Amino acid sequence: MTSTPTFGLIIIGDEIMSGKRQDKHLPKVIELMTARGLSLSWAEYVGDAPDRITATLVRAFQSVDVVFSCGGIGATPDDHTRQCAGRALGLPLVLHPEAKRLIQERMQDTAKEQGLPYEPDRPDNIHRLNMGVFPDGAKIIRNPYNKIPGFSCQGPAGGVVHFVPGFPVMAWPMIESVLDTHYSAHFRQNAYVEKSVIILGAMEATLTPLMESIETTHPGVKVFSLPSVDHPQWGRHIELGVKGEPDAAHRAYLALREGLAAFSLQYGPELVR
Repeated sequence: MTSTPTFGLIIIGDEIMSGKRQDKHLPKVIELMTARGLSLSWAEYVGDAPDRITATLVRAFQSVDVVFSCGGIGATPDDHTRQCAGRALGLPLVLHPEAKRLIQERMQDTAKEQGLPYEPDRPDNIHRLNMGVFPDGAKIIRNPYNKIPGFSCQGPAGGVVHFVPGFPVMAWPMIESVLDTHYSAHFRQNAYVEKSVIILGAMEATLTPLMESIETTHPGVKVFSLPSVDHPQWGRHIELGVKGEPDAAHRAYLALREGLAAFSLQYGPELVR
């Protein structure tokens, strides 16, 4: 890749959709990417419904995006992600030889910790090997927590989906490893800044022409408007600002403030992120 890829995130699990568990992946992935000068472009939540998971993965593989998928790669009846990835790609599922070795290693470690003999042919141990059954041609993602790997697959259009467990203690270091191993060429420290100002009591419709003008005259910079009607400190207000590369964002923000001078407005603080 020569240009910075578009990154997406898929979070899978009925426990998220029902509210039984609160999602922690989205804010953490944003944090991991921001620390590397990258940004997340989209995120999607999906319950444990195989057809819907498959359709979501088909869209990801048909894109050119880099996507992280969290959850559903275990071997219990409610884990469908591995099978859905195979369906989305039209590929058979096979036991990955390196995944098999790592899972067996993990089973040996567990038996040793419990003071028990390792019995590879025991039915539950044979079943655990299903966690290493991936679409044919998949590449593994190492799991530093318990050795049970995730996997990566590429679609026909170039889109790549990296599959990790739903457990944050496993998923987050695996996502970091994928970013640092495969996408470090796109890291840009201090490559992104937001500059904004709090405007008290204004209407977005009044400011929209100015916002459109700033985006037109400053390519690569995004203008944003975040209204609030009941903020505990500022009450009804708009946070109006720009975001982009530092130099371009600085010039656009100066133009924004000059444009705002034509209105009779009350201001709160300026914000820089």
